[in-house]
Amino acid sequence: MIEVVEQPMQIGEKLVTFEHARRAPGVRLIILLPDNKILLTREYRTYLNNYDYRLPGGKVIDSLEEYNTFLASKADIQEEARKAAIKEAREEVGLVVGDLELFGVSKYGGSMEWDLYYFVVKSFTEADQQLEHGEDITLAPTDIEEVKAMCLDGRVQEDRSALMLLRYLS
Repeated sequence: MIEVVEQPMQIGEKLVTFEHARRAPGVRLIILLPDNKILLTREYRTYLNNYDYRLPGGKVIDSLEEYNTFLASKADIQEEARKAAIKEAREEVGLVVGDLELFGVSKYGGSMEWDLYYFVVKSFTEADQQLEHGEDITLAPTDIEEVKAMCLDGRVQEDRSALMLLRYLS
């Protein structure tokens, strides 16, 4: 999933090689429900050995090889992220998206390239979840004030998503 990318750079008369890690981007969905709740998921995460509250989402492209092929094609990553957001809404939370809008992109920064595209779902119809084998995801519609508290107290453990949620709600 992660590769090390070497980037030679000329600094004065010296050629220096910089390295950074790269991972295919992901998507996250901000879904405001009609009852003024945000749809979070409660999802088992093996690296935590515990459950986490999260924004629904997933990968834009499933493997590093596919991502590198995509990069070489010079195609529009934002359009690919939009398609992935629609797919993840259907699979993870059982929503058929009618309309969505890009809210923002979180850049991981520093020596790691791993962008997360945040979309606000503007309209949807309900359907059944289509979880992948091994996924343990339950829907957690949550009052807005509780979502804010969860972002601040660490129950939403993906810090980038906590920040984007707080930005959205402010």
